[in-house]
Amino acid sequence: MGDMVALRRRLDDLGSVVVAFSGGADSAFLAWMARDTLGDDALAVTAVSPSLASEELADCAALAREWELRWARVDTDELADPNYVANDGDRCAHCKTQLMTALAPMAAARGATVVLGVNLDDLGDHRPGQRAAADRGGVFPLVEAGFTKGEIRAESRRLGLRTWDKPAAACLASRVPYGTPVTLGVLESVARAESGLRSLGFRQLRVRHYDALARIEVPTDELGRVVELRDQVLAAVQAAGYTYVTLDLEGFRSGNLNRGLA
Repeated sequence: MGDMVALRRRLDDLGSVVVAFSGGADSAFLAWMARDTLGDDALAVTAVSPSLASEELADCAALAREWELRWARVDTDELADPNYVANDGDRCAHCKTQLMTALAPMAAARGATVVLGVNLDDLGDHRPGQRAAADRGGVFPLVEAGFTKGEIRAESRRLGLRTWDKPAAACLASRVPYGTPVTLGVLESVARAESGLRSLGFRQLRVRHYDALARIEVPTDELGRVVELRDQVLAAVQAAGYTYVTLDLEGFRSGNLNRGLA
């Protein structure tokens, strides 16, 4: 069970931290707790690249203002790494290597430790990025303090953090099946399609990329609404460059492209 006292104690032990801050519920909770516990010895840093949706970057900036976080952005260039572009089963490891390469000097300059918002629920899925981060000195305080995703959301709600019910928003490359190269054009198509669907009121969604075909995932209780808004959904997704638009009847599943690794 998540232990707030243990989390604060661990942050105190670290003394100075650089929080990998994507703006999602987990990293936002960790950034807020680090700021509340360590004050100016906590720096939240957002890695900016084509795999980060523009709406997510804007929300990171907004949260930093609202919560008075010490915040910085750093550019990373995963698309310059041919191993990342190849999109094999270790794509996330290549991404986290880039992230740690960018954050490590910032942390070293402050005598700080890089901390990431990994929680207990993350440990069961295929997450090679966690291994890459840990191998390069990254620390997971939420895991050490025993927090699950649900407990992070519950504590965030208790603290009045608006991120408590923010839909999960993995990087845009997670919409691309393993083996399909990750390119700037692909990421832009996914981002534009998802932005168009959010403008129609869908909060939790994925647009999975299959060349000219887009596969839409929404929670099963919203499947009917996609059909009701069929014309607008088609217009939004086809405007992003897709010829064919499909609806996944299984609904939204975070990380479901990992099935392809079985």
